[in-house]
Amino acid sequence: MSDPRQPRAPLRIKELTPAAVRDAITANPRLLIPVGTCEPHGPHLPVGCDTIVVEHLADDLSAEFGIVRAPTVEYGVNDDAEVPLPGSASVRRKTLRRWLNDLLPDWERAGIEEFLVLTMNGHAPHQEALGTVVTGHARVRVIDILAIDLGPLVDDAAGPIHGGEVDTSLMLYVAPHLVRMDLARDFILPEMDRARYRRGSTMRVPAISDGSLGSPTRASSEKGRRIYEFIKDRIRRRVLGANGGTPPG
Repeated sequence: MSDPRQPRAPLRIKELTPAAVRDAITANPRLLIPVGTCEPHGPHLPVGCDTIVVEHLADDLSAEFGIVRAPTVEYGVNDDAEVPLPGSASVRRKTLRRWLNDLLPDWERAGIEEFLVLTMNGHAPHQEALGTVVTGHARVRVIDILAIDLGPLVDDAAGPIHGGEVDTSLMLYVAPHLVRMDLARDFILPEMDRARYRRGSTMRVPAISDGSLGSPTRASSEKGRRIYEFIKDRIRRRVLGANGGTPPG
């Protein structure tokens, strides 16, 4: 018998047998799908910053709620940049949508009734691709984990996020060994551009910014922990229906 005091492992499809997947879906007919990006977020962060954070979150939610977790979709529709930086690789909006439209029906036939798509990229074409995925009858919920109001958790809640205080803090919490804070440089947009740059916009990342916008030097691991737990709790309560009691499963 397993020790109930030990944390449960995430239910990653690629690590499970078909029978184990069937049993997990029977117990909880939902599927977590992390969708990342392969794009620079400044000289101090890894190219897979978005991917690493949503994978970590998907694993945590899978373990807590007994929800099967799909293999990660590693590529998304990247933010536009005036000068492409090394490592960046993007797909078109219709490509991302087609990937999911091809994949989801197979999982739906296996018994999935609700798809929970986790992403950390607010770029409008990326969000449009995810938001227009079609299924037979299953529900698709796209969760942009940074679309929520972080309020007092950050120093500059209204500022640009890409590679700045929020992204850097989250990475310092979930994968600090991959962050080069010695290379972090703040890039503050002019007020006119700042007013136009918002999450979900299509404004290009300026070439002189080295890929990040905002104030990564304000980041910290403790700030990242608070942001991460706030996001996870919001998903737990508003998407998964947890109310502070014992998780299902």
